[in-house]
Amino acid sequence: MVFNPRKIGQVGRRTSRCFCPICCIVPPYIAEQIVRNGDDDQREWAMQTLIVSEQFRGRREAVGGIATFAAVAGEKRRTVFDAKQGVELPGMPVRHEGEPPTGDSAVDEAYDGAGATYDLFEQVFERNSIDDRGMRLDSTVHYSQNYDNAFWNGSQMVYGDGDGQLFNRFTSAIDVIGHELTHGITQFEAGLIYYGESGALNESMSDVFGIMVKQWVNQQKVDESNWIIGEGLLTQQVKGVGIRSMQAPGTAYDDPVLGKDPQPAHMKDIYKGTGDNGGVHINSGIANYAFYLTAMEMGGYAWEKAGKIWYIALRDRLRQRSNFKRAATILLAIAGELYGVNSTEQKAVRNAWEKVGVLTPEKPETAAKPNPSPAKSAADQEPVAKKPKSAKKKK
Repeated sequence: MVFNPRKIGQVGRRTSRCFCPICCIVPPYIAEQIVRNGDDDQREWAMQTLIVSEQFRGRREAVGGIATFAAVAGEKRRTVFDAKQGVELPGMPVRHEGEPPTGDSAVDEAYDGAGATYDLFEQVFERNSIDDRGMRLDSTVHYSQNYDNAFWNGSQMVYGDGDGQLFNRFTSAIDVIGHELTHGITQFEAGLIYYGESGALNESMSDVFGIMVKQWVNQQKVDESNWIIGEGLLTQQVKGVGIRSMQAPGTAYDDPVLGKDPQPAHMKDIYKGTGDNGGVHINSGIANYAFYLTAMEMGGYAWEKAGKIWYIALRDRLRQRSNFKRAATILLAIAGELYGVNSTEQKAVRNAWEKVGVLTPEKPETAAKPNPSPAKSAADQEPVAKKPKSAKKKK
């Protein structure tokens, strides 16, 4: 029998929905910079990218109530479709589960990346696909023409081929695949509303598990990873290493066409405007840096301890409107439940969120006291953390 680590003491499953119209890896402010600074062709591609994103706006509000096609529990069910530079989804099926490589790099990368993401969540966290009920992993490649993005539309993955001048094909970065598929998990679990701090947590969770997918495939310990999201996406013409840096938010790129990476690493620099859905991509740098600091202080493989804490928070504790402080408090409590109050693991979580300015440093006389869980209403009671099964190295 496959162990299903759902919430302890809860009957059934959570059916929250993530109110996010479309979750793209490339933020809108990058496309807007290209429209301002690019040449005629680049501006046209950027405008097309923005228009396509708008066409999907509103789709995700309805997806949470739609039944998904389930595979047998514990079994991968991948299908890759080819849009042939069109926009009709899903397109023509070109590779099914168990079939050999096609020789089309985009098709085979989408297939392998979906499999790696499934394996990480199944083998480390005992999760049965995106919805934990065996949801099919459908992907569409060669979407539109010169499309500079990849996105989760509420039921499947979609990848553009890039324009070749600024962006390469979007299947080439496995962390991007893990990032976007994690948006699906958030949709079925915490349902973090895609605006403001809750939206930034939504984006950060995708970066956190996206980077873990890359580390899992490469068998990298935390000090061996470069912590770059979207490594390889930018062409050699662009001055940058990726689209985000979890190790040093705000340093991923600084380019005449794309502009400068605007991510902050501390609450004192948080973006407070309404652009980017209230800064969902921008301010995710703060939460990303907190995870990086936590994982580095714990050492080893990120999925072994830090990843467990973040996964339990996403699966069981975070709510649609959770903000950074609420998330930090939840993560701190989970660390205490899993590893003990004032354990080195709990201290690592606290140190990280203090360093990014979300939590206030404890006073010396209170530092040794157990950290109480935040008060909850009767409708918002949370069970004691149930550990996912022990993290295993990839064989």
